[in-house]
Amino acid sequence: MSFKSAVITFPGSNCDRDALTYLKDLTHGEVFNIWHEESSLPDVDLVILPGGFSFGDYLRSGAMASKSNIIHDVIDHANNGRYLLGICNGFQILTEIGLLKGALIQNKSIKFLGKDCYIKKKFDNKFNCNIKDSEVLQIPVAHNEGNFYCDQETLNYLQNEELIAFEYCRGEDSIDDGNINGSLDNIAGITNKNRNILGMMPHPERAYQDFHVSKDGKKIIESILS
Repeated sequence: MSFKSAVITFPGSNCDRDALTYLKDLTHGEVFNIWHEESSLPDVDLVILPGGFSFGDYLRSGAMASKSNIIHDVIDHANNGRYLLGICNGFQILTEIGLLKGALIQNKSIKFLGKDCYIKKKFDNKFNCNIKDSEVLQIPVAHNEGNFYCDQETLNYLQNEELIAFEYCRGEDSIDDGNINGSLDNIAGITNKNRNILGMMPHPERAYQDFHVSKDGKKIIESILS
């Protein structure tokens, strides 16, 4: 049975084409590009909300995109247990629509970050099951509001329920703890309680081809397919 997937494009998305190529190359299945004004999704296994600056990041990052027509069907898709991946701005949208806990606020440095970072998995889930516990991934980031924040009660919930998927860590040559943006508890990505939704700030779709610095982004899709 063929694996089918879709990428949602919003005004201001700039990683949707990368995400489409990522899915076509790695899933070898049918991939749909869905405009945000459409009201329904095709029958797919995975939906990606891509990175970029949806609606110019006016109000708050992801706030206006959260009101798009397609969001109702995206929520239904997730509530039916199917895979949903929000990358960077997509992660911000997932917190805005309440599918994931917490919020993404301005980087601690108050600067846009466009660089490689290092992450490792924290707790097992369907998106990282092909990654070894000690394995360090090198994946790029590109964000201004990637600093994960939540209250202590929510942080306790994420830890106790083992919903922290990825955390920033030190690379081989790093001199600090690797927390590039000030995220609480070094959090780089989280899941929902059913573990079928992942939000992450690093861009796996920019780390899988021969000309990329790393191919570690392949492991996300490989985990889902396995």
